[in-house]
Amino acid sequence: MAKHKILVADSISEKGIDDLKNDPDIDVDVKFGLSEDELVACAAEYSGIIVRSATKITERVIEAATNLKAVGRAGVGVDNIDIPAATKHGVIVMNTPAGNTISTAEHAFSLMTSMARTIPQAHASVVAGRWDRKKYEGVELYKKTLAVLGMGRIGSEFAKRALAFGMRVVAYDPYLAASQAKILRVELCETIDEAIAQADFITMHMPKNDETHHMINAERIALMKPGVRIVNCARGGLIDEVALHAGIESGQVAGAALDVYETEPPAEDNPLLKNENVVLTPHLGASTQEAQENVGIEIAHTVRDAVLNGTVVNSINTPNIDEKTIEEIGPYLNLAEVLGKLISHIAPQQPDFFRINYCGKVSDVDTTLITRSALKGFLQTSSGEAVVNTLNAPSFAENRGIRVTESRIPAPCEFTDLIEVETGNDSETTTVAGTFFGNQPRIVKIRDRSVEATPEGHLLMLENLDSPGVVGHVGKTLGEHEVNIASMSLSRNKIGGRALSVLNLDSAPSDKLLADLEAHEGIHEAKAISL
Repeated sequence: MAKHKILVADSISEKGIDDLKNDPDIDVDVKFGLSEDELVACAAEYSGIIVRSATKITERVIEAATNLKAVGRAGVGVDNIDIPAATKHGVIVMNTPAGNTISTAEHAFSLMTSMARTIPQAHASVVAGRWDRKKYEGVELYKKTLAVLGMGRIGSEFAKRALAFGMRVVAYDPYLAASQAKILRVELCETIDEAIAQADFITMHMPKNDETHHMINAERIALMKPGVRIVNCARGGLIDEVALHAGIESGQVAGAALDVYETEPPAEDNPLLKNENVVLTPHLGASTQEAQENVGIEIAHTVRDAVLNGTVVNSINTPNIDEKTIEEIGPYLNLAEVLGKLISHIAPQQPDFFRINYCGKVSDVDTTLITRSALKGFLQTSSGEAVVNTLNAPSFAENRGIRVTESRIPAPCEFTDLIEVETGNDSETTTVAGTFFGNQPRIVKIRDRSVEATPEGHLLMLENLDSPGVVGHVGKTLGEHEVNIASMSLSRNKIGGRALSVLNLDSAPSDKLLADLEAHEGIHEAKAISL
C-alpha cells in the first residue's frame, strides 16, 4: 500500500517531525518558506500539511491539493488557513488549543504585571543612566477588578492567577454556563459593556471573527473607567489600535500591553510603537520551550491520525471523532451512508428536504456524524466530479437548497435500532429505513413497504402488480441473462394490489435485462441499484 505523504511547511518541534518519520505508513517532507505558487505546484502530493502562522493555506493551494485530507496548525489561530475553502473541498482543519495554554496565560499575566508596575519603561531608564523613581510609580493588582473577555482555556488560567493575586474577576463569555462560572469563582456578565465598565484591567482571550473584530473601539473605550489598562495576547484586530492610541493620549486608558497586532510586524508609523504607556512584545504568547515542544508533537500526531485512520480531534470545521467514538458508531455510519445512497436512486426529482429519524439505542449517541454519513451517500450520485464527504456534505446540501434535519422517534420502537431516511418535496416523499439483525445490517423499509434486504452489492427493485406469473417472469428473465438471485423480499399493500420486490443479485443487471423485465405488463418499474 502506498504511503501517505505529509508536508511540514513551518518549523515545529523536532520530536514531532521524528515521530512522523518513524511511522512506517508516512513519508515526510520538511520544506520551510514555500511561496503560494510553490505550494500550489506540489500540493497534490500530500495527504496532510502542517503549518504554523507563516505559511498561508489559501483557496488556490486547497484546490490544487486534490489528495489533501487534513491541515494542522501548530497553535491556536487559523487565520492563515482558508476555512471555507477547506470545508468546501472536504479538508479537515485542526489546531492545538491546549498545547500553549499555560504559556500564553503566563505571558499575558506577565504583561499585565509589567504594565501595572511600568517595568519595561523603568528598565530602559536605568539602562539609559537615569534614576526615575517618581516617574514610574505603578499600581497594585490587589483588590482591583479584572474583566476577562473569553473564558476558554487561556482565559480560565489567567483568571486563576488573578484570583491568587487577590483580584476580583468578572467575565464575559456567551458560552460559559453560570454553574461553571461559579466553579471558576468569577462573576459572569451578560454583555461586554457590563464587564468593561467596572474593570481596572481588561484581558482578551477571544477568537477573531466578524463579531469580535474591533470589539474594543472608541465607543467601548468611552464606557470604561478612566485609567483602565488593557492586555491583548489573543488575536490582532480585536482592538482598534487607532482608538486605543487616542484613548491613551486622552488619559482614558492608562496603559496597554500587546503581544498581537492588526498587522504583524506593526508598521513603522504605528503610533503605539512610540507611546510610553504601552508594553509591546513580538507575538511571544506561545514562545516557550515547553509550548513549542507540546504543540509540535500534538499537531504531528493529530494530522497523522486523521490521515491514517480518520480520527479527528480539535477540528475547526467538523465534529471531533476519536477511536472510541469510531468503534461505537462505526456500524451506524456505514448503514446510514448506504441508506442515503439507496434513497438517492428512488428520490423524487428536485428534493428540498432531507430528514433522518432515529429510534432505539442509536437515539442515545451523538448522531451528528451518522446524519452526515447518510447525507454523503445521498449526495454522491449528484455531485458530479466533486468529492462529497462527511465534512462538506452539509454545504453541498445547502447550496442545492436542501434543508437537512434530524429527529428522535419516541419509544416504543419496532426494532432495537432503526435509522429512517426521508427525502422529497411538497408533492412527494420517499422513505427508506435500516436496522441490525444481530450484527448484520438490513434494509427493512423502502417507500413505506416492509422488506428485508442486505444493504450491499447489487440490488434489483421492482414495482409490480401482485398477480400470478410476475415472479415467474422475473426468475425466468434473470436466468436467461445468467444473473443469479442471492435473496428476494416481496411486499404488497393488499392482495392483487401493488407489490414491491427487492432482490440481492450476484452481478449487476444490464440495461437489456431491465428492459426485458419491464416488457411484462405486470411490472411497472425495474431499477438497478449498486451499493
